[in-house]
Amino acid sequence: MDCVRPILEVATCLWDCTAKRVAYIRELEENLNSLKSLTEELSNLSKDVMVSVEREEELQQSRRTHEVDGWLRAVQVMEAEVEEILQNGRQEIQQKCLGTCPKNCRSSYRLGKIVSRKIDAVTELKGKGHFDFVAHRLPCAPVDERPMGKTVGLDLMFEKVRRCLEDEQVRSIGLYGIGGVGKTTLLRKINNEYFGKRNDFDVVIWIVVSKPISIEKIQEVILKKLSTPEHIWKSSSKEEKTAEIFKLLKAKNFVILLDDMWERLDLLEVGIPHLSDQTKSRVVLTTRSERVCDEMEVHKRMRVECLTPCEAFSLFCDKVGENILNSHPDIKRLAKIVVEECKGLPLALIVIGRSMASRKTPREWEQALQVLKSYPAEFSGMGDQVFPILKFSYDHLDNDTIKSCFLYCSIFPEDHEILNEDLIDLWIGEGFLNKFVDIHKAHNQGDEIIRSLKLACLLEGDVSGDTCKMHDVIRDMALWLSCELSCESREEKHKSFVLEDVELIEAYEIVKWKEAQRISLWHSNIKEGLSLSPCFLNLQTLILRKSNMKSLPIGFFQFTPVIRVLDLSENEELMELPLEICRLESLEYLNLSLTSIKMMPIELKNLTKLRCLILNYVMGLREIPSNVLSCLQNLQMFSMQHRISLDIVTYDEVGVLQELEYLQYLSWIRISLLTLPAIQKYLTSLMLQKCVRHLVVWRCPGLKVVELPLSALQRLTVLQFYSCNDLERVKINMGLSRGHISNSNFHNLVRVDIIGCRFLDLTWLIYAPSLEFLSVHHSHKMEEIIRSDECADSEIEQQNLSIFSRLVELRMFDLPNLKSIYKQALPFPSLKKIYAVGCRNLRKLPLNSNSATNTSIIIVGDSSWWEELEWEDDNLKRTFTSYFKKL
Repeated sequence: MDCVRPILEVATCLWDCTAKRVAYIRELEENLNSLKSLTEELSNLSKDVMVSVEREEELQQSRRTHEVDGWLRAVQVMEAEVEEILQNGRQEIQQKCLGTCPKNCRSSYRLGKIVSRKIDAVTELKGKGHFDFVAHRLPCAPVDERPMGKTVGLDLMFEKVRRCLEDEQVRSIGLYGIGGVGKTTLLRKINNEYFGKRNDFDVVIWIVVSKPISIEKIQEVILKKLSTPEHIWKSSSKEEKTAEIFKLLKAKNFVILLDDMWERLDLLEVGIPHLSDQTKSRVVLTTRSERVCDEMEVHKRMRVECLTPCEAFSLFCDKVGENILNSHPDIKRLAKIVVEECKGLPLALIVIGRSMASRKTPREWEQALQVLKSYPAEFSGMGDQVFPILKFSYDHLDNDTIKSCFLYCSIFPEDHEILNEDLIDLWIGEGFLNKFVDIHKAHNQGDEIIRSLKLACLLEGDVSGDTCKMHDVIRDMALWLSCELSCESREEKHKSFVLEDVELIEAYEIVKWKEAQRISLWHSNIKEGLSLSPCFLNLQTLILRKSNMKSLPIGFFQFTPVIRVLDLSENEELMELPLEICRLESLEYLNLSLTSIKMMPIELKNLTKLRCLILNYVMGLREIPSNVLSCLQNLQMFSMQHRISLDIVTYDEVGVLQELEYLQYLSWIRISLLTLPAIQKYLTSLMLQKCVRHLVVWRCPGLKVVELPLSALQRLTVLQFYSCNDLERVKINMGLSRGHISNSNFHNLVRVDIIGCRFLDLTWLIYAPSLEFLSVHHSHKMEEIIRSDECADSEIEQQNLSIFSRLVELRMFDLPNLKSIYKQALPFPSLKKIYAVGCRNLRKLPLNSNSATNTSIIIVGDSSWWEELEWEDDNLKRTFTSYFKKL
């Protein structure tokens, strides 16, 4: 038995080996098919990875990782090897004897063994093709150039800072001075003209700090500048971000530029390493307070001084204009005295210089100078030098209404981009704009006030833009001025309180507000604080925007007996309107936009003094009880728009319109209509046509033709069609003979948007001379914006219609069949931008040499489309080429 066992083991081993070799031969065809299938799966996976790589590299400015690049190359090699094996396999199978036995067993065995091993290799390579990320972001340029206009009087200060930066003993510099003196402008100059020309710093990071300090926002700016992939830090804790930043910066020569600091910032808490002697790293900060320089322990503090008399006069003359200054010898003499009163402060020189530009006689200059000298010269802190100068601009606003509207802008948070529409609505609610006039006139008045405040440099933003912003210094002055005016009238100070980004409002803070007339809270947690509220017997305005409210504290509104303005907008978790609000007898303005209130309570009808009700984008609003709106007999403004593609409206649209018809003072309606019966109701109601100023037609299945009556177009300011797939045509019902209709009938219509409608003829826009914004998106069958036929041409000629003469912006997206905007060239005296994206058949723009006189027109589109455009001549193309921007 002992000798048999080894013989059996050898036999078994020989059998296993022989069986395995036989399997290579017998299963060759099956294994070849498996190899082919696996390789196809690997190839498909490779294509998916390549798509992700190309997207990251093109859109995200990234570079594929070495791991991904190596894998893709390995796939290419594997595919070539497998193709050769498969070709050999096909030949081997074709050579079988009698269709079953291989001619050469040795050859089949070798091939079968290769196929088996290659299956394992393909499987392994496929398993490695699943990556968490496929590309690294490319490093940003060390220095981002900051926008900066012409500077006056900064060269000497810049040279002092340059010398300090080159001193190896000076690692940190604090630039301090009063608001508006030019600290930020100097920091931009340092960024662009000093660090921008150096190559011995790895990265220069610009951070706007402002107040209150947000460590995580600062960390986000740094991580983005360091090209750290977002997925690495987006969900990280503050401490983890600190560690990551510290690790990245420790090995670099970095520069941190901190602008607009109000208090000490712990650099180590952010992750910024200590400035050691072993690196060239620098920190430069700007602040209005020398105390911040002390707290930041800067090595060198430098006061940014006001301009010298010569520099100040140069800046002032630039803002007033040579024509005014040279119009009379006395004006230039008086201008020098005005400049002296400004004490060299650039912000004051700019504001007052622009204000004086409208005064054209020596007498006007003398009167203005007398007013300027009458203000006190000394105030504590910032007000000592800045506010009296800024107040001069405030006092020369045209009337008390504009002044009240200006001061009211300070209730918005610092650096907040204010929508003109929101601001004007609040002004109307507060009663600043005559509450007894037509609300349309009030809106026009509001637009003019915003424009005048922008021109006076008390608000920032494009004069024709739909947003505005308050500079920090101006906002501080407005809040200070509100308190000073209260003192002058012997009223209690602190009538307004504005807070933002407060984690938790404590009860003791609220006690201080009990005499307030206005309270504005933004991005604040009010859940616990307001539940302990005292009596707000004088509170007239309460703004609680983005305050994380799911519900309001029970009993709060019983302590606000005279409240008139209530804004609860942008509290998306607020699902129920407290009935206490419906007992506020003095309430005149209620804004519930961007909340999630499901049902309006029937008790809402008790708000009989309500003048403004705003329900824009109330998500999931299911019901507005009948006989509620009709009871609001003093309602002047009603706004209810929907978030396109998100809101599903289930309330009775027609019923809402019918109730609005009963309101005799209603003169301004913004509304979205989603059903054919609602559209028909609007088109047959003279009252609604008179009141609807902003109309959104959304979807409306079955709506094929909209015949807008003359009475409607005379009132509309904004008209929008969204996703109206059945809509084919918009017609104008003139109501009179054509000979008596002119484009003056449609002077209110300033904006038209056509989004996602299959086909619309927009030739009726020839009757809209005030049109400023036109957007046409995703209208796949549209071939012309303004139709070119005998009828339309005759109408344009007979009525001498000025087409698009006030158009500021034209947007055209995804219009594959669009061939023409208008057959003839137009002068476009107001046009600033043309967008044409996805308009591959649009070969010519309505521009000629006359259009080219307005060289501010910017054309944005696809580069391939731009190259195929036809032009009147090469000079015209060259004129506009410098104003073309590809997406």
